[in-house]
Amino acid sequence: MPIAVYVLGLGIFTQGTSEFMLSGLLPGMAADLGVSIPQAGLLISAFAIGMVVGAPLLAVATLNLPRRTALVWLQAVFVATHIAGALAPGYGFLFVTRIVSALAYAGFWGVAVATAVALVPESAKSRAVAVVAGGLTLATIVGVPAGTFLSQHASWRAAFWAVAVATVVSLVCTLVAVRADHGTPGDAPRSVRAELRGMARPQLWLSYAITAFTFGAVIVTFSYLAPLLTDVTGIGEQWVPALLALFGAGGLLGLVIGGRTAHAHPLATLGWGLGVLAAVSVLLALAAHSAIAVTALVFLLGIAGYVTNPALQSRVFALAPDAPTLVGATNTAAFNVGNTLAPLLGGLAIDAGLGFTSVAWVGAGLAAAGFAGVLGAVHMRRNACASTGPLEPRTRAVG
Repeated sequence: MPIAVYVLGLGIFTQGTSEFMLSGLLPGMAADLGVSIPQAGLLISAFAIGMVVGAPLLAVATLNLPRRTALVWLQAVFVATHIAGALAPGYGFLFVTRIVSALAYAGFWGVAVATAVALVPESAKSRAVAVVAGGLTLATIVGVPAGTFLSQHASWRAAFWAVAVATVVSLVCTLVAVRADHGTPGDAPRSVRAELRGMARPQLWLSYAITAFTFGAVIVTFSYLAPLLTDVTGIGEQWVPALLALFGAGGLLGLVIGGRTAHAHPLATLGWGLGVLAAVSVLLALAAHSAIAVTALVFLLGIAGYVTNPALQSRVFALAPDAPTLVGATNTAAFNVGNTLAPLLGGLAIDAGLGFTSVAWVGAGLAAAGFAGVLGAVHMRRNACASTGPLEPRTRAVG
């Protein structure tokens, strides 16, 4: 695997830490900024919405830039917004910096995945995507606890400074490791119209729906995992970080497994992953009062939740190989649709008086919807085979 792919994963790690670390910073931020914790929590929603909007917009804006140039400038904007955020005089200013940083991060995601896919042969594309996406899993295992630690012993602003410094390191590594010509497919400039034509495939848009359902099924339970552990399972607050790290460790193992199976068997990987995810979510709801069972199920939730990630990320490139930039960016937006809407559904279930275990039932339902989407994709692929005869080599890789 080229070193540049690991550098791209480092970029996702540094920026992804900022995406998730606010969950551990909210009390301190709320007190410092003079707002309620729910108001401070809107900073998380602002980031997610920025990701949804920013991914396709930034993909279009950077379409004909050399990919290294786009990667460096997007990281530079991210650094600037975190310095501004660390110095923010008030809540409103910080809210704006979160949106702008999310726009830059969304653009980086799309360009980074497209670059990684372009750097490796066909047989290694899923593994390359797994390495890049693995940066986000490492962020949940290492970056988020580190940010929480800094916030507890210094301030939430120190965590923002740390993310800015780490992203500067990633930016320098990008300049060194990613050659300027990487990822440029031929001499002809890429055009938005050509990429949009390449995306006019029903299978592709079904894949985006599967992405949203799958990630939503994971994130809805993860978002409320801490109160579920303390209020339902009865685990002490001091053990919550360890169990969150256990979830992240399971996610890392899932990425490794999915990276090895997604290329040859993408739909099977998605089907098995979503089936296990639904089952684990149901078991978590039923066994939420048992600390031993919950500990094991949290680890399995991480595996099942992330084993699908390489297939979700790489399959869209196989479905629309002539839209390498916009297709990946739109998939990033699809992930964040799930990231935005699923916790909202979980919150509605809790507010309806169904308790914290209800989020696991919501997760199971979303996983079932994703599984139905996979069955639909299998049906569409079989119909395509029947009508066109043997699949072309590039098309065979998606089934």
